[in-house]
Amino acid sequence: MTNNAHPKPSNLWQRIPLWQKILAGLALGILAGALLGEDATVFKPIGDIFISAIKMLIVPLVFTTLVVGITSMRDPQKMGRIGVRTISLYLITTAFAIAIGLLASTLLQPGVGLEMSFDKPVEAKEAPTLVEILVGLVPQNPVDALANGNIMQIIVFAIGLGIALTLIGDKGEPVVRVFESFAQAMYKLTEIVMAFAPFGVFGLIANVSGSYGMEVLLPLAKVIGVAYLASLVHVLVVYSGLLAFVGRLNPIRYLRGILDALVVAYSSASSSGTLPVSLRCAQKNLGVSEGVSGFVLPVGATINMDGTAIYQGVVVLFIAQLVGVDLSLMDYGMIIATGTLASIGTAGVPGAGLIMLSIVLAQVGLPLEAVAVIAGIDRILDMARTSVNVAGDLMVTTLVGKNEGELDLDIYNAIDEGSNTSSR
Repeated sequence: MTNNAHPKPSNLWQRIPLWQKILAGLALGILAGALLGEDATVFKPIGDIFISAIKMLIVPLVFTTLVVGITSMRDPQKMGRIGVRTISLYLITTAFAIAIGLLASTLLQPGVGLEMSFDKPVEAKEAPTLVEILVGLVPQNPVDALANGNIMQIIVFAIGLGIALTLIGDKGEPVVRVFESFAQAMYKLTEIVMAFAPFGVFGLIANVSGSYGMEVLLPLAKVIGVAYLASLVHVLVVYSGLLAFVGRLNPIRYLRGILDALVVAYSSASSSGTLPVSLRCAQKNLGVSEGVSGFVLPVGATINMDGTAIYQGVVVLFIAQLVGVDLSLMDYGMIIATGTLASIGTAGVPGAGLIMLSIVLAQVGLPLEAVAVIAGIDRILDMARTSVNVAGDLMVTTLVGKNEGELDLDIYNAIDEGSNTSSR
């Protein structure tokens, strides 16, 4: 039986799925960087323009989708249930992520046999206290929070406004309709921006590939490989396993549906910057409702740190092996507990990866100066951990949508690849 719901475009470029075009841009960027070296920085402005366009979408998209998501639920109990389920899933997967990172470093021992000196002292950064986090959540001026892109404060204000609009009933309907129209406009603007993604990704990766010579990468190739392997295992085993056994969903459909977001996350190294693409993937490719995806994804982009947790597990053990320190079972438990809790406390803070690493190193008595060893490859590692973060956001969104009965299984289980990959 022929599916005529989405007639195929006659143009060859339009018929190619977006993820394939982005992947081509990624491959060509790596090639250009390898061939041109530092001269490949000439392509950097192309990537910068793309990232600026993505960032342009973040604040209005987060704000409108959260308000629309809250008002569409019309049930404070449901919102509370979804919130508790979302945060619980993020905490559980973060603990798994750190454990996988530790296991990978234990088995593969990337720091053994490597000799490096720590001649650049690194100053410890302190994570904010619980009181500071709670006080900082509430914006004194919502307009200022929107202008400065303070995502946590924007989320709190959007949730409060959404609840208020729900509670006033019919009087709030005109405002709700405005937000719904605004959200639809932002979705369309996201599609327009994403049409330029292959070129933006090319510019970003050409610059990164050209800037990092083999002299930087070769001595630390093993720790990069271990971090990437652990990231892959987490996505394929933990995320796919939760979808298969808890959600009773085919994980292959999930992996295929998130490709657009993964490639953008890898090239941009920004979970927040990938949020517009993640929302599009969740709704168009995976079939999650606007209400659930509009609530879960912005929260996940802010507090989900699975990729950074893997990074902590791999790097902490790498540093321990580098300095010849044997960690006890108690130390391993401390790393898992501290890393999981620190991921929530530092998620909204710039340089969260370094702050978390400083906290964990201090807890197990390892030299903080060792952070300087991986400074040269941090961007390479950041690309992998951001991809894991985004994959986790979309997995939790899909699982919550399934549990709430707000997952369109016809879209999720679509057989025709052209119908659920963003080629239009």
